[in-house]
Amino acid sequence: MPFERKLSVNFVDELRAEFGTEINAAQVKRFARSRDVGYPTVARKLDQYKVKRGSWNLTVEEGREILEKAIASPTVLPSVEENLVPELDDKFVKFGNFNDVKKIISSKIFYPAFITGLSGNGKTFSVEQACAQAGRELIRVNITIETDEDDLIGGFRLVDGATVWHNGPVIEALQRGAVLLLDEIDLASNKILCLQSVLEGKGIFLKKIGRYVKPAAGFTVIATANTKGKGSDDGRFVGTNVLNEAFLERFPITFEQDYPAPTTETRILLNNGCDAEFADNLVKWAGVIRKTFFDGGVDEVITTRRLVHIVQAYKIFGDRLTAITNCVNRFDDDTKQSFLDLYTKVDAGENQEEDASI
Repeated sequence: MPFERKLSVNFVDELRAEFGTEINAAQVKRFARSRDVGYPTVARKLDQYKVKRGSWNLTVEEGREILEKAIASPTVLPSVEENLVPELDDKFVKFGNFNDVKKIISSKIFYPAFITGLSGNGKTFSVEQACAQAGRELIRVNITIETDEDDLIGGFRLVDGATVWHNGPVIEALQRGAVLLLDEIDLASNKILCLQSVLEGKGIFLKKIGRYVKPAAGFTVIATANTKGKGSDDGRFVGTNVLNEAFLERFPITFEQDYPAPTTETRILLNNGCDAEFADNLVKWAGVIRKTFFDGGVDEVITTRRLVHIVQAYKIFGDRLTAITNCVNRFDDDTKQSFLDLYTKVDAGENQEEDASI
């Protein structure tokens, strides 16, 4: 195979000087032969100047202009000017590992934490309110199987006809020294491994624009999940994945979040506008269902979040049983009916441990 010389970095200027700005395939072939370079090689490098097949306009420097604009414009919108500290919610009641999570957030020390627990028990809300109380900015990313490096780190976007670089949420959090919340992390694919260096506190290199971003003081990462990153053996959390062990190892601490104690859960419902009697009945009802669930007697559970939904439904419809029915309609008919029958027993004052069984 004959040796092929490399093109000069200024070959476009050479083409323009020799043939002008409007060139055709014959001229490109002649130029390639004079430089001992293959025609396909030259044509490929002229792709950004192509007008149509066999025709190029060397005054249209789209490729170069796009890259220069992208590097000069690291963000699309001035979103960094917004205050991302969550608002305090007066309905919030702290429980579980809240104080420990708040200590990590308040310390401004880089210390990634993994919070695992069943759905609807306040994992995300607790992190949000810990940031609110600590006055820390929070950037939340909802992870799915489709989440990739472009979603997390950033990429090029078309804005007003120009392609510019747009920072992803991870870069925003790094630069601001904010708390990065990776919500539902166990839904992620292996594409999440692009965050390995971020989880080591070392920042990340943006290879698309040749720039290294270091974490600002205060930056840390918190992840929430329904599993411990080992998948869901019982099939309850469909879509959760087994996460890479090296990825999980970069979280030095794991908190296990349970449902709140009955007195705490009652207070949560009272704070959401529920009357004392209804709140007490709902908490007793949910407690029996959860015990049966953990014993393997039912496949569904009533979460704290669903109890709050029932309270909200009661405010709208004005009838307790209607509110409960509408909020358990998502379950299969047998489960739904057994839950409704159980609430009727609880509401009638039957002993929830002995008589109010599912």
